[in-house]
Amino acid sequence: MRLIPVYTWNKTLVNIGNRRRAFFGQPWAQGVILLACVVVAMLLANLPWTHHFYFNLLETDIAITVHSPEGNGFIFPAGMTVEKFINDILMVVFFFTVGMEIKREIVCGELSTPKKAIMPVIAAFGGVMVPALIYVLVNHGTAASSGWGIPTATDIAFAVGILSILGDKVPVSLKVFLTALAIADDLIAILVVALFYGGKINFLLLGLALLLILLVLLMYRRGEKRPWFYFIPAIGVWILFYYSGIHATMSGVVMAFLIPMKPRFTKNYYYRKRKICREKLSEYDSIHEEGGFPNTPQRQVLRELSKTSRDCIGLSYRLEHALAPWVNFVIMPIFALANAGVRITDPSYFNVFQFSPELGSVSMGIFLGLLVGKPLGITLASFIAVKAKVAAMPAGATWKMLFAVACLGGIGFTMSIFVDTLSFGDQPEQVTLMLRNMGKVAVLLGSLCAGILGSILAILTHKRENKI
Repeated sequence: MRLIPVYTWNKTLVNIGNRRRAFFGQPWAQGVILLACVVVAMLLANLPWTHHFYFNLLETDIAITVHSPEGNGFIFPAGMTVEKFINDILMVVFFFTVGMEIKREIVCGELSTPKKAIMPVIAAFGGVMVPALIYVLVNHGTAASSGWGIPTATDIAFAVGILSILGDKVPVSLKVFLTALAIADDLIAILVVALFYGGKINFLLLGLALLLILLVLLMYRRGEKRPWFYFIPAIGVWILFYYSGIHATMSGVVMAFLIPMKPRFTKNYYYRKRKICREKLSEYDSIHEEGGFPNTPQRQVLRELSKTSRDCIGLSYRLEHALAPWVNFVIMPIFALANAGVRITDPSYFNVFQFSPELGSVSMGIFLGLLVGKPLGITLASFIAVKAKVAAMPAGATWKMLFAVACLGGIGFTMSIFVDTLSFGDQPEQVTLMLRNMGKVAVLLGSLCAGILGSILAILTHKRENKI
């Protein structure tokens, strides 16, 4: 038997590790993984030997039950299943990171000044209003009418991923425009969920949540920057939101806006601390230990310097950086696995133009909203803003290319599926399940077609403009 030297195995493992890091570093990596999870979820939901396990797993109760000696029980959180754990707890982390991203862009990014923000914000409103209008026109007065918020969202991960694949075919200014638009769109979608897709409101619990948020705000105003002073109240706010009827994920957004961006220590403090630590390191260099540098006192000095360096970066930036890989490559794939699995019991699910006088057509409303409404609303709102001289056209962009990029705004996916899971709750259970399943299929088809259409138009427009 031929033996492979150890160094060959080590080299192979290093190459695999490098390729893995290179893959996860690509802006399109999240989109690829999410698509794979969608395919897996659809297979699990429809294969005869897996669909029972798949749906039973999602409906499994995971709440904590405490029994008293008298036989009385206490369940926390009430009604928690695997699916609700994913949508009401894991997705809180997703919304938390989205909230921090929005805050960062408002404070010092693409939405930080009226001049920067006006164009993408106006375009985002157009990209929300027109799809919602199309959906309402299709489904007014039917059982599907409450799903108007589904086609209003843009999935930033997929849109930016496709733009990165297109490379220099799309001007950098339009890439920035679509990114800022998607961020503004996320903020609008969050408001839509908070205002229109919550449950029956318990105003007492909501008032307690607002009081707790106010206390955190006071700490924020006083300059508190230690993580635990925000993390512990965040748990309380989530619990109060969960039981008050406001969707629990909104607690993540609220707390994200309260996380301080300013660092705990200033630049001058860091330089002074670094100087002191360097002097101590030199002083302790005379202490010889068997392990060499750093010796025991030097390790303590380096730990102090490391802690100071960490606190010279704002808590919001640190959390966003730390959570991003978990959100992009763990939470979102789990969300896709749990929510994209649709049991196709009727081929008519794929007929997006099927209409019923009683049920309406959730598929048609979503599909047309994403594929037609999004690009039309974004382009029309941008055109009005430019012609009214309220905003300026992105540098180096043409209307044809802007329309192509606007088509990519029709990739709803994550937020659209999330809103779909909250919709149609006022209908009988079987009708609700059917409408939600049809809505998910329509979101997938609409997002796929919008991505393909936007990519083709961008490539063709680039070729024509280069010939000219």
